[in-house]
Amino acid sequence: MGKTFVDPGALRTRLVLQTVTAVPDGLGGFVESWSDVATVFARIEPVSADSRFGAGQTLEAVTHRITLRHRGDVEADMRFAGGGRFFLIVTAHDPDESGRYLLCRTRETTI
Repeated sequence: MGKTFVDPGALRTRLVLQTVTAVPDGLGGFVESWSDVATVFARIEPVSADSRFGAGQTLEAVTHRITLRHRGDVEADMRFAGGGRFFLIVTAHDPDESGRYLLCRTRETTI
């Protein structure tokens, strides 16, 4: 398998990598609190958009592929934030196992 070529100049979108922590809400439940882990430069590519109707409402899902320089601390259920948008990480993997880049499949969320 050959090495994946990624133009370093394409990694020009500034994003903040965030992790979630469950914080007690004082009523026996929890609320999500997002904290910043790192600022990265990445490439965002839209992959798909889907709209489904159910339970009297339309549910829309938009997925993106986000490429960044390799980091060992990126996991599913973390998210990227940037420009008022949020991208929940579904999967993260090294596309050619070279340790140079990380490819994240994400789902855009509103919160």
